[in-house]
Amino acid sequence: MSSGLFIAFEGIEGSGKSTQMAILRTHLEELGHEVVSVREPGSTPIGNRIRGLLLDPQANEMEDVTEMLLFAASRTQLVQQVIRPALERGAIILCDRYLHSSMAYQAWARELGREAVLQVNRLATGGLLPHKVVLLDLPVETALARAKARAGLDRIELEESEFHDAVRRGYRAEQEWDPQRFLVVDGALAAADLSEKIIELLSPALAAVEAQPSE
Repeated sequence: MSSGLFIAFEGIEGSGKSTQMAILRTHLEELGHEVVSVREPGSTPIGNRIRGLLLDPQANEMEDVTEMLLFAASRTQLVQQVIRPALERGAIILCDRYLHSSMAYQAWARELGREAVLQVNRLATGGLLPHKVVLLDLPVETALARAKARAGLDRIELEESEFHDAVRRGYRAEQEWDPQRFLVVDGALAAADLSEKIIELLSPALAAVEAQPSE
């Protein structure tokens, strides 16, 4: 349906997704590709407004179903306004979180159920899935220590460690459901070693777009 490549980066808070996306983007742009980097929630005008509400530490009365629906609403805007058009013109999309974040956070950690979250997101995305999911996996204690070193924790980062443990288990459960799509890497590696491993694992998928660099 398209000549582009859609790669999602997933992991618990503080897993290093943003750093690795930036390194990969630089690598791909040096090869001549058009690269579109986006984040969830956000990366559209409406999505950014939803992001502010979802991550607001003061929004602690938010219901779990409300949270799920707001993430899905932001995702709809992102798919329709950014991701699908970029895929159609042959770009490589790097997405900081996507559908599998909702599975790990809402289906598993919030215990809303896998099928319920899937149904909502099938509608939200029109069934669009990433070609590959890079899962940065590392112990919760390590990841949360990194997150807390940053200024200003958001509503989800402020959850108890038990919640983040459940998120991590949810990601691994999703990987078992769809092992061909997931590339699991050790997020505790040094950034340079980790980026080298990610590029190595992605090389078969990237080869499919090697012949179509941007002009």
